[in-house]
Amino acid sequence: MTIQPLPNSPSPQLPISLCSLLSVENLTVEFRTRSGVVKALAAVDFTVQPGETVGIVGESGSGKSVTAFTLMGVLDRAGKVTAGRALLQTEAVAVDLLKESEASLRQIRGREISMIFQNPRTALNPIRKVGKQITDVLRCHTDLPPKELPGRALELLASVRIPDPPKRYDAYPYELSGGLCQRIMIALALACSPKLLIADEPTTGLDVTTQATVMTLIQDLAEQGQMATLLITHDLALASEYCDRIVVMHAGHVVESAPTHTLFSHPRHPYTAKLIAATPEPHKSFADLTPIPGSLPDLKATTLPPCRFSQRCDRFEAGICDQTPLVREFVNGDHHVACWKPL
Repeated sequence: MTIQPLPNSPSPQLPISLCSLLSVENLTVEFRTRSGVVKALAAVDFTVQPGETVGIVGESGSGKSVTAFTLMGVLDRAGKVTAGRALLQTEAVAVDLLKESEASLRQIRGREISMIFQNPRTALNPIRKVGKQITDVLRCHTDLPPKELPGRALELLASVRIPDPPKRYDAYPYELSGGLCQRIMIALALACSPKLLIADEPTTGLDVTTQATVMTLIQDLAEQGQMATLLITHDLALASEYCDRIVVMHAGHVVESAPTHTLFSHPRHPYTAKLIAATPEPHKSFADLTPIPGSLPDLKATTLPPCRFSQRCDRFEAGICDQTPLVREFVNGDHHVACWKPL
């Protein structure tokens, strides 16, 4: 077991042969608002390997979606990346998504990295037929002749198991159910066979049966195309079923990361343990669930504690847990925890 400080500056450039498909290092993001600067992300680190499914879990406000928007280059205008890098391995080189121009990102998005947004009804263009929206993506990122675009769009609709693809091709989003809209979002995201798919709460608002169908569909398509998936969710049960590895976030920090089985059987961070204890399971009654006390800290505060969970943690000890910098403790290879007093 070794201990090292969290990084304060970007790591040296890695040779392409040693890079993961995606390597996020020291990612720090702030939002400037009228009421102050929101320190949304601080020194976020994680990797995604080719073909791997990595889950990012945590409460609302933990920074999960902000991380995804930053990687895609669609961060709100008030947001600013103040440190870090995000290396994506393309065919020939590793590119830093945080430093690419908007023109370059337009070529990368859809072709190398795609995203399923949380609410498909707002992500889809409400006044454009879904078939045309798919052909727009194909026209931008492929060399297919114009006459072949509709046929390819129909193939994509069929690949996500949408019944009667020709009928859905000519439908508007408002004419379709939430489950069908979600499948169309998946078809759009996978139209150009990206290496990495970011799925931001892809089952929000869907019934349990449709949730399972959508997640199985994403899993099957990822396996067919050897595609890596970054699954963002607050549902630990969902993450435990579909993810190879899980990253736990709290108030803009990565507090723990481990293979799924290891994380659930031996959580080391107090926050992770409390999340698991608060997760409903078939054999648990409501009385068995333990809520997490308190709430997320005010990220607009002038000074924040090194551990942003310290005010909610029953293991907090003055003089130890308020030290700076916070540490990352590596446990058995791919398991690490950022805590002065891990379980």
